[in-house]
Amino acid sequence: MISNQLNIITGSDPEQDTLKKLGNRVKTLRIKAGHQHYEKFAFQNNIGRILLRRCELGGNVKFSSLLRIINALGVTPAEFFSKGFD
Repeated sequence: MISNQLNIITGSDPEQDTLKKLGNRVKTLRIKAGHQHYEKFAFQNNIGRILLRRCELGGNVKFSSLLRIINALGVTPAEFFSKGFD
C-alpha cells in the first residue's frame, strides 16, 4: 500500500511504464511496416481500432489481443519483446 502511494507521489509506476513501452513498440513496428494510420491497419487486420489505439497509448489489453496485434505486425512474440523494454 505504501509503495503504491509512493508511486503516485513520485509519478513512477513500473507497470504503467512497461505498458507505455509496449504501446511504443506496437506503434513503431506498425509505422516501420508502412502503416501510417492505425485505423486503416486495424481494419485491414480485423483488429478493433479502439483496441489498437488503447494499446498504442499504453492502455492495458488482454494478452490474447496483444498476440493478435503482434501477429498482424508480422513478427514473433520473441522479436516483439527483443527491443524497447530496457
